[in-house]
Amino acid sequence: MTAAGKRAILAGIRLDHRQQHGRIMSSSDGLTGAGDLSLRRRKNRSSPLLLLATGLLLFAAAVGIALMIMRPTTLRIAVGPSGSDDHDLAQALAETFARDGDPVRLSVMTTAGPIDSIAALRARKADLAVVRSDEEMPDGAESVAILRKNVAVLWAPARKGSGKPAKPKIKAIGDLAGHRVGVVGRTQVNITLLRVILKESGVDPDKVAIALFNPNQIAEMARDTTIDAFMTVGPLDSKVTSEAIAATTRARGEPTFLPVDVSEAIASRHPLYQSEEIPGSAFSSLPARPDDKIETLGVNHLIVAPKSLSEGTVAALTRQLFAARPSLAKEVPSAAKIEKPDTDKDAAVPAHRGAAAYIDGNERSFMDNYSDYIWGAVLLFSVLGSGVAGVRHYVKRDERKLNILHREKLLAAIGLVRQIDSIEELDALQCEADQFVRETLECYDDGAIEQGDLAAYSLVLDQFHHAVVDRRAALGATAANANSMPRMRAS
Repeated sequence: MTAAGKRAILAGIRLDHRQQHGRIMSSSDGLTGAGDLSLRRRKNRSSPLLLLATGLLLFAAAVGIALMIMRPTTLRIAVGPSGSDDHDLAQALAETFARDGDPVRLSVMTTAGPIDSIAALRARKADLAVVRSDEEMPDGAESVAILRKNVAVLWAPARKGSGKPAKPKIKAIGDLAGHRVGVVGRTQVNITLLRVILKESGVDPDKVAIALFNPNQIAEMARDTTIDAFMTVGPLDSKVTSEAIAATTRARGEPTFLPVDVSEAIASRHPLYQSEEIPGSAFSSLPARPDDKIETLGVNHLIVAPKSLSEGTVAALTRQLFAARPSLAKEVPSAAKIEKPDTDKDAAVPAHRGAAAYIDGNERSFMDNYSDYIWGAVLLFSVLGSGVAGVRHYVKRDERKLNILHREKLLAAIGLVRQIDSIEELDALQCEADQFVRETLECYDDGAIEQGDLAAYSLVLDQFHHAVVDRRAALGATAANANSMPRMRAS
């Protein structure tokens, strides 16, 4: 190959290299691609900042997810009426949970009574409701806790109201046929309970007249001489029951309490009710009212929640409820009556699975509750990482192509080096190779090529350098021989 052909090939390599980068080097420019190199250096300096920003973003995302998981859950509890023991207890529980910083908080929704509370639960305006177990509850309502046990109390006055003592005509429930009974309550559930007691005691409910009185009508009921017996439903220490017994005693004389002798039979046939016992002197010690224990029926007052409410949330609420009960009972005595719900599967109002998990000691741990989400997040990040890597690989495709082109040119230059006849041409080719090295390293820093690509390029570069060293030595030896020839002729 002639010298002119070699120079043409070398110039072609240089020109093609410059065109690949879209830049033309002027004779006055001391560094090839100085502006582009400065840009790459600025990019490299910004890479740590980009990594730092990415790390901070991931940290903020992790903190945000943790705060979302750990933030308190607020449940709306429907309870009423305002001023009742149930309402006061719910309000006290809400204040206690908020003060203690518990994970589950309560927001009290005041209603007119259990019927309205059930309506709010059915309409999904409330997450919890305080109701009686014999109320008509929405499908899927399950018990979280028993707030108290209510008992039915029946009694007959000593006289009709003429002012003269008389032996009471009514001594037992079986004597109520043909008489009128005054029932204290705000809804029909107490009347329903009385009709069940009458029927199971052998009395035709249709032969007993029943009048419903609101709790604020107790005095009026006591003065009504057409009423032959009375009934209330509430806890043993109920103010309503105590006031009703006291009022009728003042107006009509000492009461005779009527036992429900068939309470166990009723409880077996009607799971919503339980057989209970009223101890002697439960309502008064002097005189004793009643003078001996009597059998009766009981019905639970519950906190209920829809079955769809989170198991973990209900378990946490139940745990908080029973943890707060001892200290809360000092402020609100009715808190001492809170009991665990029936966890039997055949219970009339089954326990919510969250409450049952707490009671049975089968609460799910944090990992049990969130392991699926955690592994899902790990999988998502893995997919995102693969996606980012794929996008980055696509974006850097031009740099990879340029690196491959550099490697091919170096391979071609290895054969060309052996035919170069001047040191100047070797130096020029070496400068081009140095530029290739610089740009290859920058591609590696940018992530356009991998470690394996760098190793392959290094192998080609080593061969090129060996070829240049060998050719430089050969040219040096040729020059030395050429210089010695004139001296030999002269001698």
